[in-house]
Amino acid sequence: MKIAMVCPYDFTWPGGVTAHVGQLARELGKLGHEVHVLAPHSPSRDIPDIEQFIPFGRSVPLPSGGSIARVCLSWWLLPKVRDLLRREEFDIVHLHEPMAPILPLCVLEFSKSVNIGTFHASYSHQRLYTFTHPIIKRWHKRLHGGIAVSAAALRYVNKAFPADYKIIPNGIDVDHFANNPDPFPQYKDGKTNILFVGRLEKRKGLKYLLEAYSRLKWEQPNVRLIVVGPGQPDRDSYRILGARSLQDVEFVGKVSFDDLARYYATADIYCSPATGAESFGIVLLEAMASSKPVVASEIEGYSGILTHNEQGLLFPPKDSDALYEALSLLIRNPDMAQRLGANGRQTVEQYRWSVVAARVAEYYQDCLSSKDGIAGTRAV
Repeated sequence: MKIAMVCPYDFTWPGGVTAHVGQLARELGKLGHEVHVLAPHSPSRDIPDIEQFIPFGRSVPLPSGGSIARVCLSWWLLPKVRDLLRREEFDIVHLHEPMAPILPLCVLEFSKSVNIGTFHASYSHQRLYTFTHPIIKRWHKRLHGGIAVSAAALRYVNKAFPADYKIIPNGIDVDHFANNPDPFPQYKDGKTNILFVGRLEKRKGLKYLLEAYSRLKWEQPNVRLIVVGPGQPDRDSYRILGARSLQDVEFVGKVSFDDLARYYATADIYCSPATGAESFGIVLLEAMASSKPVVASEIEGYSGILTHNEQGLLFPPKDSDALYEALSLLIRNPDMAQRLGANGRQTVEQYRWSVVAARVAEYYQDCLSSKDGIAGTRAV
């Protein structure tokens, strides 16, 4: 098949959706399909190593769900998109966050191919879709198929755009994390290493981990917290760090993909205290591939991946006392921690990119042979 993979977000900036698109495109290429990736880009930044990458417009940063979304807002893309679609005659146009501005909408306006949309987001409110629904519903009707990456993402999109969606999860490069990367020797000094990975945004919940760690450090001095990810701690996190004079908290910033695997290998426990707006949990899968026990907040996007006391421990969001108890339990019970890590390593096999891409390709074939779109009428 000849496939256009459309991403609304700037492909030169790291992010969950852009990573998903890049990995899926590569894996579909391995299956023998011809895949072109269409996405905005920043000319001053390096274009990713994608064989068939087609840049479409410069991006602007917009606040979105406690994060920053870098999207192109120029309707001047329309003639360029129209000409590309006419010239290439794709079999499948696969749009990620297809209702996001503005590249996916431009593609849907002119696409004569079979259009598939993957919905990644999950928020506690529907303000964005509620506000834009009267405008963008016409483009949703042009989708022939719909994928949600999780039950949380399905619930979110189905409230605004009820349809027959198929859940196909995100994938992960299991071997990259599982094949014995070298831990960082400076951290292998007998201390228990707790790892946090993520952008330092409020919704990632770092302050609750710091509160739990401050109590844990007082009672069990032989622990360390390693924080990996871009950005700066928020005001509450700075306050906790300063007021409690926390020791052995290492902020290492953004790291390479290879070093990320080494940080997981260095960890004894992985912790993700996100407060919400997570439709999935890639970081949980990375930890599980690394055979590490996971402590995570019990939010919808995480509980769909991790079962309490099987691959890790879940605690109520924003409850630093419960988080302390979970971390303390694993530190006191290394056999339990090892069991959870081993279970996670087995569970993560279903999220291999080869498995996920095969499911996506099968869904493409189903949509190609279907007479109706997900809303019950096939777009023309």
